[in-house]
Amino acid sequence: MYILAPSILSADFRHLEEDIRTVEAAGARYLHIDVMDGMFVPSISFGQPVIESIRPCTKLFFDVHLMVQNPGRYISDFARAGADGITVHAEACTHLDRVLAQIHEAGVRSGVALNPATPLSVLDYVYDKADMILLMTVNPGFGGQQLIPATLGKIRELREILNRKGLRTDIEVDGGIKEHTIRSVLDAGANVCVAGSAVFGGDVAGKAGQLQAILQEYEA
Repeated sequence: MYILAPSILSADFRHLEEDIRTVEAAGARYLHIDVMDGMFVPSISFGQPVIESIRPCTKLFFDVHLMVQNPGRYISDFARAGADGITVHAEACTHLDRVLAQIHEAGVRSGVALNPATPLSVLDYVYDKADMILLMTVNPGFGGQQLIPATLGKIRELREILNRKGLRTDIEVDGGIKEHTIRSVLDAGANVCVAGSAVFGGDVAGKAGQLQAILQEYEA
């Protein structure tokens, strides 16, 4: 299944509910929610209160991406706030296996995120614990960056590993996903695409619809 996950980090917070309903109507299945603590990444974004406030607005899958240090402290809080899936960074976890277990115990889908320079080898002993693997295609912390070309090879390598293991784990990509780059990450093996500035701002319905149409081509 090929999935568009618009990132509300780039949305207009004056009209957040309207923007969410617009991308849902355009066919998006996930809503990507970037939580930043100002420590793991330079920026600070938002937390549980925002998730709680928008949860009644939509039935979209809440794809919560924790860009925070020691994310195990917050798993149950974000699950209660309305997360359907929680992704943590391998680089931010002292005990990654334990945190993934916490996520499943909270009743939501688990994800592991890797920064561009982090090798896939850190996943060697947790492949069976992750429902999704998020490969950052930019260095995290800011929207509007350009996709790092070298990450395409990493996506291909990960897809080959998952196929070899017989796993149906989703591969999500985040960073620089636009109309002219989305096909390259899909061809490499990704199936969940996060898009922020490429969706929000200006014609939200039109931009989301264009990306969704490309994803539908791959469904055929």
